[in-house]
Amino acid sequence: MALRPDQFHALTTAAPVDAWRAIIDGVISICAQPLSTSNASGEVTKRDRAIGELDHFLAAAGWDLWEQYGDAVDRNADRLVDWWSSPYSAKAILLLDGLSLRELPWLVEGAKARGFTVHRTTAHGAEVPSETNAFAHALGFNSRSQLQNNGGGMAHRFAPAKTECVDLPWKDCSDLIDASPNWIFWHQWPDSKLHDGSGAGQGLDTLTRDIASQLASDDFWEFVERLATGRRLVVTSDHGYAATGLFFDAADEQAAFLKASLRSGRVVAGEHDPGPFVPPVAMQAKSPHGHHLLAVGRWKWRSQGGYPTLAHGGLSVLEMLSPFVEITK
Repeated sequence: MALRPDQFHALTTAAPVDAWRAIIDGVISICAQPLSTSNASGEVTKRDRAIGELDHFLAAAGWDLWEQYGDAVDRNADRLVDWWSSPYSAKAILLLDGLSLRELPWLVEGAKARGFTVHRTTAHGAEVPSETNAFAHALGFNSRSQLQNNGGGMAHRFAPAKTECVDLPWKDCSDLIDASPNWIFWHQWPDSKLHDGSGAGQGLDTLTRDIASQLASDDFWEFVERLATGRRLVVTSDHGYAATGLFFDAADEQAAFLKASLRSGRVVAGEHDPGPFVPPVAMQAKSPHGHHLLAVGRWKWRSQGGYPTLAHGGLSVLEMLSPFVEITK
């Protein structure tokens, strides 16, 4: 499948900021449509493949847009800081680690069904690379674990705020929320589940079934309500993820380079040769988090132990964009 000629023309002639806005809006329009719970897994896979058209464009004719990503796409960390400075008397941020735009329907439709008001549904960019530590550093924390048991202190970009970081059942999370007006709550799901199912097998199918169960549960929404009671709440993530089990096999020469450079991952730290390929299969990037070599687009390759079916850290839209849903009740 390929982009329509008018889409291709628009993305190749627009300024990078406008091209990225069109890409993000296109992904949201695909992902935000309500999901039928009876066939959620199949529909998520279908949507993932549709978004693949944009990834293939960005990896081929539009790969220079990845070079412009740092200047053209609003960073989620910065937008959260801007939002935090708004004059709300009490506010909270719920960070679901690894949550992607695929999960928008469960958040938006679930919130509406349970009496919340949804004020904004959008997406912003992950850090480069799209990894947890990079996002934590962008927020002013040493790591996500610093937030545990109100360990955030006063040196981060949201002080003063009560902080927590756990991987507990939602009901237990509810018990942790006290009357403090401002909260930053980082939950390690679904990233913890993502890596549990990242080996050989039906990674996206297994993860989607778990996500559908969790985000439709009473326990989850009671926890969200506890956070939102008396507070303006944003539900967001540090990064998304790539359903690499659906990716195409790279050609032999490119696969050999990717295996040698990235092994079984999608990112490696340091300055590295990005290879001789045009369009590139990997790109060297410099960000506030240092130099990194990142896989570009939807390619996988054989590697020792098997290439994971779910991953993040490279350059594809669903791993590089984070949902941003603002709600009240």
